[in-house]
Amino acid sequence: MSSEFFPDVPVIPLEGSDSKNPLAFKHYDASAKVGDKTMEEHLRFSMAYWHTLRNGLSDPFGVPTAIRPWEGANDDVENAKNRVRVAFEFMEKTGIKYYCFHDRDVAPEGATLTESNSNLDAVADVLLEEQQRTGVKLLWGTACLFVHPRYNQGAATSPYADVFAYGAAQVKKAMEVTKRLGGEGYTFWGGREGYQTLLNTNIGRELDHLGRFLHMAVDYAKEIGFDGQFYIEPKPKEPTKHQYDSDAAACLNFLRQYDLMDHLKLNIETNHATLAGHSVEHELEVAAAAGALGSIDANTGDEMLGWDTDQFPTNIYMTTQIMLSLLKMGGFTTGGLNFDAKVRRESFEPVDLFHAHVGGMDAFARGLKVAHAIIEDGRLDKFVSERYASYDSGLGKQIENGEVGFKELEAHVLSNGEPGVTPSGRQEMLENLVNEFL
Repeated sequence: MSSEFFPDVPVIPLEGSDSKNPLAFKHYDASAKVGDKTMEEHLRFSMAYWHTLRNGLSDPFGVPTAIRPWEGANDDVENAKNRVRVAFEFMEKTGIKYYCFHDRDVAPEGATLTESNSNLDAVADVLLEEQQRTGVKLLWGTACLFVHPRYNQGAATSPYADVFAYGAAQVKKAMEVTKRLGGEGYTFWGGREGYQTLLNTNIGRELDHLGRFLHMAVDYAKEIGFDGQFYIEPKPKEPTKHQYDSDAAACLNFLRQYDLMDHLKLNIETNHATLAGHSVEHELEVAAAAGALGSIDANTGDEMLGWDTDQFPTNIYMTTQIMLSLLKMGGFTTGGLNFDAKVRRESFEPVDLFHAHVGGMDAFARGLKVAHAIIEDGRLDKFVSERYASYDSGLGKQIENGEVGFKELEAHVLSNGEPGVTPSGRQEMLENLVNEFL
């Protein structure tokens, strides 16, 4: 493998927990079995094209700081093709087997839709070549319906039909390219699908339009033979004051209301859960309980900051909790762990991209091992199972089976009196149990 773009960075080796090498895995061993799958199969790591390749590390108070020697003077198609080769060298060296992209990440927007589509096709040719050369796959694609000024008031929920139409045309092309590249899924994130003030907003009509938009996407997927999984990604705010896909429960309610549950699963992001006032395990459990957990954007936020900081995940407790939820539902049947995370503005050198991904991969490898050990140990599952044992037979079973109503339950209480003292929830004991494995 050539080292054209990262000549000073080798293929990241596995050196084990005693290694002091910052560019070595301490825990992630792609081929090591955890249960009946390898780590690579469990974790399905993905590189986010937008943050890894396109984020210049600007913020509201300062210009970009990222040093990216491969970037040309102009953001043109040739530069975009060159950037593809950077991306695949990076993935080869980290051992990441998937990537995700927005259409405008990989190819520049043109003056017209025709030009934009042509640009995307040209860069997709190189993406396909690199996929075939390396075996790296596209986890999911999406369309960027939030950066261009035309989407300043939404895309599918824009009050203006011409904008709705443009968004549909852009998604149509992004779906075609995703299919061409063998993408395993396609994601919808409604960054501008919401409102800033209710004074100028018809919520009911906008939600109807968003439901119609997604049904059009489902219909077109069938027309072109794209059988990848569709995802909707919850986020409550930023850039809009309120986004319609605000959290997992809101997304599930929307999908049920518009008869889309059979067509979309959820792509859960840690930092978006934080902004919604939830923990990521809450969002994962809500999605999994509905049979709708599809994929995960693996990042974290700073709990002392109220915005989407998109930091790399390094907290072993958090990765353990994520993997517990994932393993309990049987692991990924679609999707993966996509590093929707960016290095800090002060971490501006190319090598920092490697430090960040290596740390995130190791953190999830440890979380996987710990979560698997907790499940194999059985005590946590046994406690939860016994806590709900009253529903396994007798009255509880009748309640779950819908065999009794209020009159029958009243009769039970009148006959049996006050419930007995309920057992302790043992929160501290269970927290200590988890700590045994860390």
